[in-house]
Amino acid sequence: MSSLPHLALLLLLGATLTFRALRRALCRLPLPAHVRADPLRTWRWRNLLVSLVHSIVSGIWALLCIWQTPEMLVDIETGWSLSSYLLVCFSTGYFIHDTVDIVVSNQAEASWEYLVHHVMALAAFFSGIFQNRFVSGGVLTLLVEVSNIFLTIRMMMKINNAQNHPLYRINKYVNLVVYFFFRLAPQAYLTQFFLQYVGQRTLGTFLLGVLIMLDIMILIYFFRLLRSDFCPQRVPSQQHKDKFLTE
Repeated sequence: MSSLPHLALLLLLGATLTFRALRRALCRLPLPAHVRADPLRTWRWRNLLVSLVHSIVSGIWALLCIWQTPEMLVDIETGWSLSSYLLVCFSTGYFIHDTVDIVVSNQAEASWEYLVHHVMALAAFFSGIFQNRFVSGGVLTLLVEVSNIFLTIRMMMKINNAQNHPLYRINKYVNLVVYFFFRLAPQAYLTQFFLQYVGQRTLGTFLLGVLIMLDIMILIYFFRLLRSDFCPQRVPSQQHKDKFLTE
């Protein structure tokens, strides 16, 4: 167990460099004409391509972890498997990569909400990785990536001005279903579990605080999703021409 921190650092470095290499490889792919005409959209498109790969891999991986070790659904603090530990390290590497990508690309101001989310996620995942506790909680949190697959597709279609495409209209209804089952429901379940740590000066209390902040952000995003896809403004405002960054 004494070698765990060193192994964790190697896994995190490997995962981060993997996503960096993936981004460089994806930059070679051709861009849609509408995206290629705008440097901001070009950066966001490539950023979302990496996010989409991460969501597909980690979302499916999280489901497999739970299928292989179903006791993680109830043993949130001490439940553990090698696959789940590697998954948490893998996703932590993505969040490190994406944070660096946003800052280095001078998109910190426009994407500050993503940075806040990443910092909270990293703080929670680091505790699981280096203290080897609540790894199951990390896996349950990563069920959100199933929802992110469809949210990322939605965002990429918006960037490409494809809101009138039939696939977009189908995807917006799918989004509502998967948002509830893989984002709202797991967060509510985890928050209910961590409420037992209220008043205790433990890691569980810290993670509860992180969860509550994430709960607030998730609800805000949900109402934004409803407003954007089901209650759009009749006249688009020029002041919000770059809202595709967050909505």
